[in-house]
Amino acid sequence: MTEYHEPWEKLPEAVRDVHRALTSFKEEIEAIDWYHQRAAMCDDEELRAVIEHNRDEEIEHATMTLEWLRRHMPHWNEQLERYLFTTGPIALDDEAASPDGEKIDPGGLRIGAVKEEQ
Repeated sequence: MTEYHEPWEKLPEAVRDVHRALTSFKEEIEAIDWYHQRAAMCDDEELRAVIEHNRDEEIEHATMTLEWLRRHMPHWNEQLERYLFTTGPIALDDEAASPDGEKIDPGGLRIGAVKEEQ
C-alpha cells in the first residue's frame, strides 16, 4: 500500500526524499516502541540487554533521520530549536515566552522580548 496523496511521478524529487525520510522516521519510532516493550517484559537479563541495545540503535537511526529532516525542511529546525534541550514546560501555549524571554506567535516566530509586568 502506498501512502502518497499526490501522484508519485509528479512529485518533485526533493518532496519524494522528504517522504522517504518521514516514512523511515515513522518506522524507526515504531521499532523503538516494539523493542522498548519487549525489553520491559523480558525476564532474561542477557536477552534484555540485547533487546535494549537493538532499541538504542533504532534511536540512533531515528535521530539521524531527524537531523536530515532538520537540514532539509526549515520549519523542523525552527521547532527543534524551540523545544529541544530546554528546561521549561514542553507544551507552551501560543502566547508563551520562549526560554530566552521572547514572545512566540502561533507559528513559532519570535516577535520581540516580553515586557515584565511592573
